[in-house]
Amino acid sequence: MTDQLRVAVGVIRDARNRVLIAQRPRHVHQGGLWEFPGGKLEPGESVEAALARELEEELHLHVRRSAPLLTVRHAYPDRCVELVVREVTEWQGEPYGREEQPIRWVEPERLPDYAFPAANAPIVSAARLPDAYAILDIAAFDADELARRFDRLAERGVTLLQLRAKTLAESEYRR
Repeated sequence: MTDQLRVAVGVIRDARNRVLIAQRPRHVHQGGLWEFPGGKLEPGESVEAALARELEEELHLHVRRSAPLLTVRHAYPDRCVELVVREVTEWQGEPYGREEQPIRWVEPERLPDYAFPAANAPIVSAARLPDAYAILDIAAFDADELARRFDRLAERGVTLLQLRAKTLAESEYRR
């Protein structure tokens, strides 16, 4: 039987939108890899309380507010983990590795440059997404109009778009 761990994980951003990551100690499971800070839940402890406790213990960071981001379940050969991930939206303090672990503020687009445990792949993807995206609903394909809409959205800073075209034939949609 494999060990099963429930872990509270935080995605923490600074004022420049960089994400805080820490390197796991070499002697622990997945040691030497980078991770999003957090730690195991104690029996009866809420995710919010565990995250606040772990970030204080590991980074001297005081969580003021966090929000659910995603939950990841992953099976390693020797254990199963459930990572309950929260976006830390308000915090206080200047984080540092209280256990002498290296920490780094990383631009979201640079996160794939770091080696993370396999269970962290969905978190890396989520941390790279913008906070909002546009949904463009079109009834008929008009390349010029679509280009104008794309340009207007880009001017407003939209970097992710979902194209919804329920009435188009598949060949038109692909075009």
